[in-house]
Amino acid sequence: MAVLETIRVKLGILITVLIAVALLSFIIDPSTLQSVSSSMSSKYDVGEINGKSISYTDFQADVDKFTTINEVITGSSVQNEQQQVSIRNAAWQSLIDKHLFVKNAKAAGLAVGEEEMVDIISGDIASNVISMNPAFCDENGNFSKEALLQFISYVDSDESGRLKLYWNYLQNAAQTQQYYAKYMSLFAQSNFVNSLMLAEQVAENNNTFDVEFVMVPFGFENDSTIVVSDSEIRKYYDSHKKFYKQQASRDIEYVVFEVTPSAEDIAAANQALVAVYDDFASTENMKSFLLANSDRQLDNTWYKEGQLNRVSKAVNDFAFGKNATVSEVIENGDSFLAVRVMEEAMVPDSVYVKYVPANSENVDSLLTVAEAMWIPQTPGYEDVMTAKVNSNVTVNGLVFKVLDTTAPVAKKRVAILEKSVVASKETVNSCYAKANTFATKAAGKYENFQKALTEEGVYAHPVNKMLESADRLGAVEGTKEVTRWAFDAKKGDVSSIMTINNNYFIIATLTGIHKEGYTDINEVASSIRTELYSEKLGEKKAAEVAEKIAGLTDMQAIADALKTTVSTKDGVAFSSMSNQGLDPMFIGAASVAEDGKIYGPLAGNIGVYVYKVTGRDTGAFYTEDDAKARDAQMSQYASQMVVPVMMEDADVKDNRARFF
Repeated sequence: MAVLETIRVKLGILITVLIAVALLSFIIDPSTLQSVSSSMSSKYDVGEINGKSISYTDFQADVDKFTTINEVITGSSVQNEQQQVSIRNAAWQSLIDKHLFVKNAKAAGLAVGEEEMVDIISGDIASNVISMNPAFCDENGNFSKEALLQFISYVDSDESGRLKLYWNYLQNAAQTQQYYAKYMSLFAQSNFVNSLMLAEQVAENNNTFDVEFVMVPFGFENDSTIVVSDSEIRKYYDSHKKFYKQQASRDIEYVVFEVTPSAEDIAAANQALVAVYDDFASTENMKSFLLANSDRQLDNTWYKEGQLNRVSKAVNDFAFGKNATVSEVIENGDSFLAVRVMEEAMVPDSVYVKYVPANSENVDSLLTVAEAMWIPQTPGYEDVMTAKVNSNVTVNGLVFKVLDTTAPVAKKRVAILEKSVVASKETVNSCYAKANTFATKAAGKYENFQKALTEEGVYAHPVNKMLESADRLGAVEGTKEVTRWAFDAKKGDVSSIMTINNNYFIIATLTGIHKEGYTDINEVASSIRTELYSEKLGEKKAAEVAEKIAGLTDMQAIADALKTTVSTKDGVAFSSMSNQGLDPMFIGAASVAEDGKIYGPLAGNIGVYVYKVTGRDTGAFYTEDDAKARDAQMSQYASQMVVPVMMEDADVKDNRARFF
């Protein structure tokens, strides 16, 4: 167990370290994985990777493994929801690496040999998974082979098997990282840009042109003579189908009944605090008293003026007022407070310390060679902040030697008695009764749901295309139960009462089902009709302009015929068309036009153009270095897309949302 403690110490005081597989997060953002999720391959499958089904049982086994690894790293078996999500993402990413990326890397002819593994584990090119691990670094923060070998010597003797599991993980992570490095290097080298291509980029970006033009805007009135048929919409849809690919989703409407404390509940919270106020003001055992009587436990933090504002401005103002002892009852949002000043002293904000495990042999000798560092005030380590310089203090299994401090400032320790306003059983039952009345009237049918809305005077919140990963409805978090119901229900079904966080009662009806594949043509027909209408309008307006300017060879005469004016624009560059306030279609056409020749009419995005390029210029503001930087940027972007493209090509299905 000593080696475990060493790992925890070297990882820092009370720092919650996320799972180390995040070393690869610069390659794959966990949020990217969700973007390629699709419908369930099987009711009991968490997903599918490159044709391999991932069962819930197998995935949970990996989650358990990564949970243990996280416990080894952090020294804690307690995980909040965010940490649990991080662990599940790590387990999923390891499967992506194993069943997809590493296989593809090997198929490309890449390999990580045995001798290479020795090198990246303990050699001169040690992977940062190993070399940057604090457990394998000396007191100066440098990679130490001796520390690594010492750790390895403990692995086989660890009866719990946790160290072996952690060591196997580190080796696998180092090997996987090496595959990534080789693949990305291979990819980068394949993206070669020769000197001719660079010169072409430089020339293109340094060429500008001057142009004269007239523009007839389309206007906003609807042209009833332009008709878009259903067959034209169908033809457009079929030819652009790839743009209408969609994930599985659901449309719902839901009503929510929020449990809100009554006036009686508010009064009860106030009375509960008043009932123990005198004992709070006089108790000599504040820790035990607060454990028994308060929703907020004793906090030994040393606060300076202003820091208690995070609790309440009234609390801060009282605590740092003159002769402060015990405050009156303070109403603070959804709770009632009373504050008692316990102690005041001059305390530094940070201390410069060395520290070693208290159970170490030759503590004084170890402290002599230990690395010194500045640490801020940390919960549980308050005694370190008040220790005298050059003294030793033992806190939470660690011996600290205080070498220096920042300038002490006036601080106070306070105790806060808090009684939260909570809804009583009667209030909860009353709210549930309203929800039950609605659910009874709805009787599981959409038509009845709509009638109940009117009869009960409640509002139905619509949600369109809710993904299977959704766990929030409006301001209500933790609504996974609603999502699961929606993906199991039939269109027109109405749910029973679903209780969310003990504060909300939700009843939902399923109004639409969108299967994985392609958006139904009826859902996009309106937008397609608008697109085709715009195209036809442009063609019609262009024909009208052509008729009016037929035979004219002077821009001013053309402007007069169209009852508009001639506009000019100098120094237009094709390479930056989006930044010049002009129609991109117009700039693109003008950039390749012959000088001095009148072109048009051209139907753009906002109107019809007639134009003439009057001159061109070649600058030197865009250099070869600019071109190289742009190519490097594009190469970096392309490399970031490697794994997502692999995942799309392999039709990766991420169905974790079904289970978590």
